[in-house]
Amino acid sequence: MQIIISNSVDTPIYEQIEASIKESILKGELMGGEMLPSIRSLAKDLRISNITTKRAYEELEHDGFITSIPGKGYFVKKKSEEFLKEEIYTKIEEKLSEAINLAHTYNIDEHEIKEMLDTLLKEE
Repeated sequence: MQIIISNSVDTPIYEQIEASIKESILKGELMGGEMLPSIRSLAKDLRISNITTKRAYEELEHDGFITSIPGKGYFVKKKSEEFLKEEIYTKIEEKLSEAINLAHTYNIDEHEIKEMLDTLLKEE
């Protein structure tokens, strides 16, 4: 698992860690039942505070992506394919909403937005 954090962005470090681990889970790079690095180990590798790593893990646990087993550590929660698919759809919908809001800010109508999306889909 590779986590890259940046001090040059406004996003707090714990949120960067959280987003990176979520992304790895959604992409299938981290599987259900897989053990995550210990808080201390990850903090040492990233050269950050244990408290920052702990906060990221707590947020991931709160969101249902990981679980902690006392005395053993943190593990990726086993999730159904349907749950993971729903998480991915939610992420895509958020990005599309951002694009639509931006288009409306610049008075781009629905027809033009659809044309742009069709063009982009054809390029893939």
